[in-house]
Amino acid sequence: MKLVGILIGILLPASTVLAQTASLRGQVTDESGALVPKATVTLKGPAGIALAVITDERGAYLFPALQPGEYAVTGLAPDLTSAQPVTISLQPGSTTLNLQLKVLATAQRVTVEDTAGPAVSTEASNNASAVVLRGDDLQALSDDPEDLMADLQALAGPSAGPSGGSIFIDGFSGGELPSKESIREVRVNQNPFSPEYDKLGFGRIEILTKPGADRYRGTVDHNFANEFWNARNPYSAEKAPLRLYEFEGNAGGPLGKRASFFFDGQRNMVDNGAIINAINPLTLGPLLSVYRVPQRLTRGSPRIDYQLNEKNTLTFRYSITHSDINGVGIGGFDSANRGYDFRYLNQTAQVTETAVLGSSINETRFQYFRSAAERLPFSTAPEIQVLGDLNDGGAQVGRSFDTQNSFELQNYTTIPKGAHVWKLGVRLREQLDDSISRQNFNGTFTSPSGAPQFTISDGQPELTVRQFDVGAFLGDDWRIRPNITLSFGLRYETQTNIHDWFDFAPRVAIAWAPAASAKNPRPKTVIRAGFGTFYDRFPLANVLTARRYNGIVQQQYVVTNPNPTLCAPTPFNHPLDPCLLGGAIQITQELSSTLRAPYYLQSSVTVERQLPASTTLALTYATSHGLHLLRSEDITAPVITAPMNGLLPTQLSNAVFLMESSGLYNQNQLIANVNTRVNEGLSLFGFYVFSKAMSNTDGINTFPGKPGDYTGEYGPAATDIRHRVTFGGSINTRWNVRLSPYVTMQSGMPFDITTGSDLYGTTLFNARPGFATDPTAPGVICKPPYGCLDPNPTSQEKLVPRNYGRGPGQISVNLRLQKTFGFGAERGESKSGGGGQGPGTANPVLASGGLAMRNIIGTPNTRRRYNLTVGMSARNLLNHTNPGPIIGNITSRLFGLANQMAGGLNGEGFSENADNRRLEAQIRFQF
Repeated sequence: MKLVGILIGILLPASTVLAQTASLRGQVTDESGALVPKATVTLKGPAGIALAVITDERGAYLFPALQPGEYAVTGLAPDLTSAQPVTISLQPGSTTLNLQLKVLATAQRVTVEDTAGPAVSTEASNNASAVVLRGDDLQALSDDPEDLMADLQALAGPSAGPSGGSIFIDGFSGGELPSKESIREVRVNQNPFSPEYDKLGFGRIEILTKPGADRYRGTVDHNFANEFWNARNPYSAEKAPLRLYEFEGNAGGPLGKRASFFFDGQRNMVDNGAIINAINPLTLGPLLSVYRVPQRLTRGSPRIDYQLNEKNTLTFRYSITHSDINGVGIGGFDSANRGYDFRYLNQTAQVTETAVLGSSINETRFQYFRSAAERLPFSTAPEIQVLGDLNDGGAQVGRSFDTQNSFELQNYTTIPKGAHVWKLGVRLREQLDDSISRQNFNGTFTSPSGAPQFTISDGQPELTVRQFDVGAFLGDDWRIRPNITLSFGLRYETQTNIHDWFDFAPRVAIAWAPAASAKNPRPKTVIRAGFGTFYDRFPLANVLTARRYNGIVQQQYVVTNPNPTLCAPTPFNHPLDPCLLGGAIQITQELSSTLRAPYYLQSSVTVERQLPASTTLALTYATSHGLHLLRSEDITAPVITAPMNGLLPTQLSNAVFLMESSGLYNQNQLIANVNTRVNEGLSLFGFYVFSKAMSNTDGINTFPGKPGDYTGEYGPAATDIRHRVTFGGSINTRWNVRLSPYVTMQSGMPFDITTGSDLYGTTLFNARPGFATDPTAPGVICKPPYGCLDPNPTSQEKLVPRNYGRGPGQISVNLRLQKTFGFGAERGESKSGGGGQGPGTANPVLASGGLAMRNIIGTPNTRRRYNLTVGMSARNLLNHTNPGPIIGNITSRLFGLANQMAGGLNGEGFSENADNRRLEAQIRFQF
């Protein structure tokens, strides 16, 4: 904290921290396609900006560090000129615009083409395997927070490695997902081997928020839904209640000549039905009920962009979110008694400053994120777990409070020099967590298929931990030849709390356009290859767990075969309670002295092809090799040398759970990406992934099924989804009707098969059965298609491997249908950017696309000043049943099945998972 404060004090006076700016680059050619060196490219934009550059020997130009907004671009060379200025809308990030100049005598009869649609090139950040959504493409994503998060994770696909997709908001990590209406652009898997990025190259999700505009604009939205329109949840005996009211509004515009603003406000009021689907342990019959969970969320997010002078711009963004959810933790096996209230207040402040230093750009960014959460249980009675049947009693969270403060400071510099574009930078982060936890202070009775167990915690509730990490990088994009770009660099990372100081991550990539030449500057085929090392930081949450349960701050006690008469009547807050006398052991958790940061060696080869109709195709083979992944082990477990024969061993001493970095991960993928943007009326994207992922861990809470024996631990990873298809986009008709499909299909996920008992005295219930040598032996359970399994395996029986089970596939078809009505005066200018066409300009793709396409495809909005849009959004339109987590306990009556739908709480704690098919009515007003 002190170090960050010192750095902020030094850096803020010099250059108060900044947001992402825009840049414009491209090439200038003549009518024959020949490059035009020494041409003058002029740019005119907001606040009277007028800039001019001269193209280099390759006909290339670059305008760095521009304020986002509307610009007019013209080109001029001896005897050549643009027919008219090209109007383009620049947003934060890099935009490519190639200009074709005409002979002066014919210049008045032609139109310059804006090539903002998908196109292959050898630029490092223009890989066709990326998915980039902007403008109308974002309509394919959901409006509500839970489904938006799920949609983004589907975009990342199984190629995100074992940790899932990483999300960055305006370049910052660890922030809060913004509302969809404030999102300008989503990028997935862009420039995967850049040393600027710390996370795995495939699976990175970047979200850029909307800046202010040069004119006043605004939007007001309202979404409504109830259970009447929806399809019943297949895991519920009755249709669950659902009431959804979502309100959102945003507005933006100029604040004088140098500043602009954007504000987004949101209010969500959702009553969702939590479905309890359990088994009554007394009658062995189903126990079904529905509990209404009120959920409320309020958010406000202002942003200001200010141009300090011709060389410096400043952006400030603040967001505050308050949420109140009454009934978290209910559903599935958990009864209504297990619920608790969850409230939080999140705040984010971001400041970004960009400085143009000659031809170089320096960006300084700072983010402060604060999250304050409170949990209030409905009941503090002891919990009762009947594994695979029912969880009843009180909630184990106790009355808890958790306040997290995160600071992030970045400074990045881009230096173009001849054929090189150098990039270097540093990122500093600090996290503080002040946690008050009474987890399991009221105790838990667990009734497995074997001996019952009682656990309880005691001690000091409050603990504060902190962590600091640093990442620095240097890279270069070197255009060796006009058709070859070599990118290479080195990243260094380190952190506190673990003794690991030498995390160097080299990266290298090459892009080659075999057929490109001076006469053919726009290649149709690009071949890419890359290799890089990527590190994961050791999470602060694991440090908090190890320090909390060290036996001094808090104590965890376990009693096997507890006496309910002694344990049941009163709360337990002291280790000398009668229940704990004589048979209690204590569990402590530690970090291994050899703990280090996990890392992945990732490589890929891609062939990109430019197809007709502004379409690109990319075929990628990628491989990831992960080392030192996190897992845990009971290092004091009793040694098992003889057949079990149904006898339970006893933990002879206190147990020590050790967090280690000894895991292994291997993944191979084949990925096909297709992107097409015919014009502003038709934009589609899709990808198919074949993936095979193998590992011996699924995270820090993975323990070996048999202590000290890792045979059978290496198997399918939890991310081993073999096939996945994602398709989406925006289709706009000439009747101002928009269709936004979003379809995901995937094969089944693996799940672990367990005995539901503590076979080895570890106090854990993760033991796996054996393949029975005698199917008729007592206790053997036959479960097709897995064969006959022995819950008390002998030494002669082979144990079932980890993640041996495989669940069913999933299909989700989502569709948004909208109709826009325009009124008021016509707008004086055409809509630009994103490959759009203004009035009177002919789209060459549509002109050659046939009469049918020309008669159907149109612009998404009317040309009127005001637009009213009404529509309907359907989630899971086909009403397909997508099962949630599969129950792997072979002694459960629900083995091999699910007792809830797929999906769960998002990062805000919200759920709208009450019904199988959900319809939402939507209305939007834009000006």
